[in-house]
Amino acid sequence: MNLTALQTFLAIVDTGNLMRASQKLHVTQSTVTARLKTLEDELGQQLLNRQKSGTTLTPAGTKLLRYARVINGLWRQARFETGLPAGLSSVCTFGCDRELWHGPGRAFFDGVVSGHPEMAVSVHQGNARDLEEWLASGMVDVILTYETVTHGQQSVHALPLEELVLYSDRPNTPIKADPLYVFVDHGEDYRRQHGETYHDAGIARISFDSSWWALQFLLDRGGSAYLPRALAEPHVGTGELHELTEAPVYTRKKYLIVNDTAAQNWTWFGPLVARLGENDAG
Repeated sequence: MNLTALQTFLAIVDTGNLMRASQKLHVTQSTVTARLKTLEDELGQQLLNRQKSGTTLTPAGTKLLRYARVINGLWRQARFETGLPAGLSSVCTFGCDRELWHGPGRAFFDGVVSGHPEMAVSVHQGNARDLEEWLASGMVDVILTYETVTHGQQSVHALPLEELVLYSDRPNTPIKADPLYVFVDHGEDYRRQHGETYHDAGIARISFDSSWWALQFLLDRGGSAYLPRALAEPHVGTGELHELTEAPVYTRKKYLIVNDTAAQNWTWFGPLVARLGENDAG
């Protein structure tokens, strides 16, 4: 099977049509069409329905898609590992939700880097959808995410709940009437719970979809906000922030999901996951 034709098929599926696939691959649309035809002729099946509005998968294309992502991922892994410098024997590619880097993400990274000098580590930041697609396609071997959608040979490891705590730069800040309150969007479940608790508090003037940005705002300009404990606690120790202990504490689930094929020889993975659970719980 022609790997280039297979990668072209994936590009068409990911972009939705032949023209965008050609732009992504930096080739002409006629080249994309020819590669797709080569693949369909080799398999003896039509893989895509081509319409003016875009392309859709045929039943045969749907079946091929799963294998195509695995094959492409294995090829990427093989190319990466065969090109490693002397002294490095394997690679771990890690995808992490940007909100989880401060805490379990950094702990996982440090555990691999410090405990396994023979292993190269490649880190990618993404949102939940990015991470799911990257793991399914083989672009990454393991992800740290708030979502649990899995495809095929993947294992899910639940980590201790993330605590979302109300912090302020002023120890006596009112819980429900702080004019400097900053809203941080921690996801759908959090928005619902927060709305039920603070239904009479009005709308915050400042809002962020990033805990890190919200933290920097509080440190620079003052205010109060719900932040992950792992992110904010170092600044409590320095006196820059104060935990408002009378405010409700919310929780958010988080998961480490691994490609079983990539991790089959990782004897260190299970113990590292166990340590992450112990550290988080502590």
